[in-house]
Formats: sequence, structure tokens, C-alpha cells
Amino acid sequence: MNIHEYQAKELFSQFGISVPAGKAVQSADAFEEAIDSVGSGKIVVKSQIHAGGRGKGTFTTGYKGGVKVVDTKEEALEAANAMLGNTLVTHQTGPAGREVKTIYFTEASDIEKEYYLAILLDRDSSKPVIIASTEGGMDIEEVAEKTPEKITKVLIDPATGIMPHHKRAIAFGLGFSAKEQLKQLDKLLSGLYKFFWDKDCSMVEINPLITTPAGDIMALDAKVNFDSNALYRHPDIVTLRDLGEEDEKEVKASEYNLSYIALDGNIACLVNGAGLAMSTMDIIKHFGGNPANFLDVGGGANEEQVTEAFRIILSDPNVEGILVNIFGGIMSCKTIANGIIAAAKNVEMTVPLVVRLEGNEVAEGKQLLADSGLALTPADSLADAAQKIVELAKK
Repeated sequence: MNIHEYQAKELFSQFGISVPAGKAVQSADAFEEAIDSVGSGKIVVKSQIHAGGRGKGTFTTGYKGGVKVVDTKEEALEAANAMLGNTLVTHQTGPAGREVKTIYFTEASDIEKEYYLAILLDRDSSKPVIIASTEGGMDIEEVAEKTPEKITKVLIDPATGIMPHHKRAIAFGLGFSAKEQLKQLDKLLSGLYKFFWDKDCSMVEINPLITTPAGDIMALDAKVNFDSNALYRHPDIVTLRDLGEEDEKEVKASEYNLSYIALDGNIACLVNGAGLAMSTMDIIKHFGGNPANFLDVGGGANEEQVTEAFRIILSDPNVEGILVNIFGGIMSCKTIANGIIAAAKNVEMTVPLVVRLEGNEVAEGKQLLADSGLALTPADSLADAAQKIVELAKK
């Protein structure tokens, strides 16, 4: 689950991480009061969407930039009015863009130097890793490709948490040596790691982390992602969820405990098990198709969930074919078959459907489908199923 920058900064403050003063509003009527609350100097006006590249983005109205640094209250009002309610397109939103529903006003900071700092899970070692770079304000992928020597990585053993030698390694990598700044960095790293660990984050990113001419260290931006599987432990975090920033189909799927991610292809997948879903998408690509989604109904799905899965799939206008690939272990193939039949009665099947069943009660499941009279194409193997749906979708 993602949250907005202003929400992340509010959480940062609770963990002792220094951030600029700011105020977020959702109505133009509140602009003046918000601007007055952040000071009388330069002001930063920021569009709040779940996407990066806001500063370089362009609104569909032609207005350029979702982040503006202005000198006066009048300029701040002009920028905010140009942003609120309009659609911002960045390299991360895709051409459809995102509607800006919240404006965040912050005080402008004097910047001496920008840095990059993040904590995320290293999949290879199954440990948190701190990534730091002297090249703040840039995409870390670009820095890694062109100047990897400017990146410092420090793995943290979850059994011990962050230790003094970890902080010294980060300080050395960033070039900090002044005593006061080392104390500030120590406090910031301790707070950031505690936040990452205590709140079950999958990623915490500050880009840029800045130093000011006065020697202060501050998080100028904030990006946080939480492990959705751990949200039941954090009802306070759940309240920060902005459903308007998420795909409607993904929101609907979550209501039925379905794991769904929308993709840009034309062949929908309905599978039980994340690994099997990934393999199914791979083999669709192998035979020249393009997956329209990742949809894992899990090992214990019922007929209602299977029916809703079909509703979600068919609500995507890009879908031109559906591949059902089920291996019945805990789940019975009869359950999937009955779910498909129930879905056909409640949802109009307008695209080709290929079904491959294997495992628990497979013979009974296949017989149910054969007796149903549904217009579907059975398949005996995953390769057979993928080839058939790719060809049917082309037609």
C-alpha cells in the first residue's frame, strides 16, 4: 500500500525525522490559510499523487510541472489552482495520468547538497538494506547504471537491527564528517529504520535528503510503501489508504481477498497460486501473447470469489481472451468448475475462454464443465492452454 508524501512526512515526524513545515488541503477554499501557515518566504506547491516525476510532469491542460517553487502568495495560489482537480501525467502514471485531489504547501528549504537515502528489503539476503548515494534528486536506477561507485549499500541483520557501524558506513559513503551532522544523521537513520521495521514497510525512500547551509539534515521528500499482508497489524496505517489512487479493479479484488494486479495486455489469467500465476504469464508471453493481469484466487477460493474474479476480468475493455489455469491441491477442481458455471450465469462471457484443470477432483471438474454447455475450450497442459488462448485472442 502506498501513501502520499504529506502523510509520509507526518509519520516521519513521529519518528524524529526532520521535515519542512507543510500543510495539505483538498479544497481551493483552504489554500490561503494553508499558505499562511507555512510561512512568508518562498513556498513549494506540490501535487499529491502516487507517482514519481511530478516536477517534470505535464497537466492535460498544458500546465507544466506538478511541483513549483514560488516567491509570493499570489504565485502559490495561481499554481495550486492550476493543479487541483486537473490530471497530471508523469513517466510513472502512463498517458492516462492521475487527477490531483490534494495540494501540499511546504516552506522552501535552503539546499546546500542533495542526497539519496532508502531502506527496502533485499530479496537475495532476506534482510533490510540501506541504500545511500551522494546523487540525490536523480533516479537511483540511473545512478546505479552510470555511476555505481556513488552508491553505498548496507545490509541490516533483523536480529540486531541497525548498529553504530552501519551508521558509520552510511556517513562515510555520503561524506559526512562534521560532528553535529554525524549526530543528526545517527538520529535520522535510527528513526528511519525503526519506522521501516515497526510499521512493516516494504520501502522507505527520501529523495532528496538535504543538508542546509546551516548544517541541518532534512527529508525534503518522502515515499513510503507498506507490506499489504501486514496491514492487519496497523489499523492506523489503513486509514491513510487513498482508494482514488488505486485501480478500481484492484480495489474490488481486495474486497474479495483476491490478489489482482492490472497489466497492459489482452489475455486475462485466473490462477490459484502466485508462482503458478507467474509461470502462466511467462508462457503466454512465450507463445506470443500479452497478459492483461495477475489474478491469484488462492488455495481456498469459493464459488463467489471465482464469480467475482470473472466480473473483474471482464470489466477490463482490453481483455480479448481468458485463460483459467488451476492446479487443485487444497482447492478442488470442482469448486473452480462450479465457479466458472456460476459466473457464466451472472456475467456475460464476451471473449474466448480456455480452461486447464489438474489435480484434486480434476475428473469431476472437467465433467461438470463438459455437461454445462458453456462455450469454452478445454486444454490438457499449460502449453496447450497458452497456445490455444493466444490463437483464439488473435481471431
